[in-house]
Amino acid sequence: MRKRILVSVIMLTLVLTLITSCAPAPKEEVAKAGAVTVLGVWGGSELDNFREAVYPFTEETGIGMAFEGTRDLAAVLTTRVEAGNPPDLAILPNPGQMYELAKDGNLVDISKFMDMDELKGNYAQVWIDLASYEGKPYGIFYKVANKSLVWYNPTAFSDAGYEIPTTWDELIALSDKIVADGNTPWAIGFESGAASGWPATDWIEDIMLRTAGPDVYDKWVNHEISWIDPAVKTAWETFGQIVGKEDYQYGGTAGTLSTNFGDAPASLFTDPPEAYLHRQASFITGFFPEGVEAGTDYDFFPFPPIDPAYGTPVLGGADLIVMLNDTSEARELMKYLASPKPQEIWAGLGGFLTPNKGVSIDVYPDELTKKMADMVVKAEVFRFDASDLMPAAVGAGSFWTGTLDYVAGEDLDTTLEDIESSAVEAYE
Repeated sequence: MRKRILVSVIMLTLVLTLITSCAPAPKEEVAKAGAVTVLGVWGGSELDNFREAVYPFTEETGIGMAFEGTRDLAAVLTTRVEAGNPPDLAILPNPGQMYELAKDGNLVDISKFMDMDELKGNYAQVWIDLASYEGKPYGIFYKVANKSLVWYNPTAFSDAGYEIPTTWDELIALSDKIVADGNTPWAIGFESGAASGWPATDWIEDIMLRTAGPDVYDKWVNHEISWIDPAVKTAWETFGQIVGKEDYQYGGTAGTLSTNFGDAPASLFTDPPEAYLHRQASFITGFFPEGVEAGTDYDFFPFPPIDPAYGTPVLGGADLIVMLNDTSEARELMKYLASPKPQEIWAGLGGFLTPNKGVSIDVYPDELTKKMADMVVKAEVFRFDASDLMPAAVGAGSFWTGTLDYVAGEDLDTTLEDIESSAVEAYE
C-alpha cells in the first residue's frame, strides 16, 4: 500500500517537474506542491535503496521527492545554479564542489534550522568540519566508502600460520615471511583502462596520512607543499617497499601493471592461494569470485599505522547532502535524512556505511560490514581520496600516470618533478 501511495506522489512530482521545466514557477508555488527536488548520481540499487529510506518520510509528511539522476553532476548542477534553477537538495560525491557553492553564496547554512546539538551528538567533529565552510555547516554526510582495508583469506592464513599485522613493520615482516615460505604476499592490480593508476594513488594517500599526518595531507591536496617535498617523497618511498619488490607481487611488476583492479583479488581464493593480501576499498567484495563466503573465505584488517603519532586514520569517499533552496519541505527532508532512521533502513539493505553514530551497528547485515562501519564511526581522522580533490590534470592525470611510471621503474625524483610541473600549471 505504501508503495502505491508513493508511486502516486512520485507521478505527481514528475508532472510538477515537467510543468516547472517549461515555465519555472516561483519557489513558493513549488513548496505548496509538497515536492522536494533532489539531484544526485545514484541509480540502480542505490537509488532504489535511497527511495526505500525516504518512504516513511513521505508517508508521515505527505512531502514527495522528485529525484533527478545524472553521471555528470558537477556540470549539471553548475548549469542549473547559473540559470537560477537549482534543485532543492543535491547529493555531492565529495566536499570540493560544496566549498565552491558555499563560497559563492549558493548554499543554505543548515544551522538555521537544524538542531546542531543533536547533529554534533550523531556526527564526530571531523564530519561537521568537513561539511563546513568558513565555520558554517552546509551539509550532512550520508554514505561513506572505507578505503583503508587490507583483505585476506582467513582459512589460508590459518593454514599457513600467519597472524594479522597491527603495524607497518609487522606488515613488511609478514610479507617477508610469506616470501620465505615460497609464496607471494600481494595481489595487486593497477590497470583500469583509461583510468589506470587510480588504485595506486589510494596506496600513496593512505600512506601519506600515516607518515605525514592529516595537516600535511591537506596541504598536499591544496598544493601548499610541492610534490618534491620530503613528506611526499617519504610516502612514495614507503609505497616502494611493496611495489618495488618483484617477489612481493603476484606476477611481479608486470602483473601489477597489467592486472585489472577488479580481477586482482581472485588470487586470494585459489587453492593453494596465489597471493595472501589485497589492499582495496569496501566495494571490492563485489568483484570477489561467486560463492566465496564472508568471514570464512575473506575478511579484512585495517591498513596499519606507520608512524604511531598519526594512528590509524581512515581514507575514503563519501556522499554529502547540501541544500540550495530554503523551503519548509526541503528543511524537513534535510532534517529527516540527517537522522538515524533513513540511514538504518539503507544500512539494513546492504551496500551502505554511514558516519552517523546514532545508527545502531546491529542494523548492518553482516559482521564485516559492521566492522567497516565501526572503523568509520570511531575514526578520529577521516580524509577524502586526495586525487578526487585535486585538479583533474593532476588527480586524474599526472598522479595516475606517475604511479605507473614509478612502479615500472622510473626514478622517483623524475616522477615527482613531472607531477609537480603539471601541478604548478593546474593549480594556477
